[in-house]
Amino acid sequence: MVSRKKGALFVVSAPSGGGKSTLLRKVISQLPGVSISISYTTRPPRSEERDGVDYFFVSHREFIDMVSDGKFIEWAEVHGYLYGTPRANLEKLMQGEDLILEIDTQGARKIRQEFRNGVLIFILSPSLEVLGERLRARGGDTEEAIQARLQYARKELDQVAWYDYIVINREIEEATKELTSIIIAERCKAARVLEGIGGKYGKNNG
Repeated sequence: MVSRKKGALFVVSAPSGGGKSTLLRKVISQLPGVSISISYTTRPPRSEERDGVDYFFVSHREFIDMVSDGKFIEWAEVHGYLYGTPRANLEKLMQGEDLILEIDTQGARKIRQEFRNGVLIFILSPSLEVLGERLRARGGDTEEAIQARLQYARKELDQVAWYDYIVINREIEEATKELTSIIIAERCKAARVLEGIGGKYGKNNG
């Protein structure tokens, strides 16, 4: 059996309320060998969120100490809170497992600079109006906070062009199929497959 030496690194970004967390949970439930990197944040958990499952929730002081210790691949401030991707999660790639980083456009740029083979995917809502409706339906945010998130989303949309793929999340099942197809296609790229094959298939082996 031919297996890849290293897993593929995927970066998935979307405006707040774009549905990326729901989408990613569905993808990993259907696709073996891929996991989501759990980030650290200073944001307080929402009612449905669990520590160590959705995020690792830490204090501002703890987060800054981790930055000083070089624990993050990348980190950024978003909507007044700090978010960071732990460097230790990259060990999964060395074990042949695919890894998804769920981060914003700031973090995606940093990952692209450090990991040229990383695959960048942007989850796009059908429109800003739909995004606003989803934010309001989610609850927990004031109208002022929602408007701030929509303003930030406009800035993020300016960054979409340098992503490798765009998935428009009109309907969750269709978007899940599209994102799953992207991951499978990247697994089948010649460079990744040949790395795993190594010397198993020489030129004179038929």
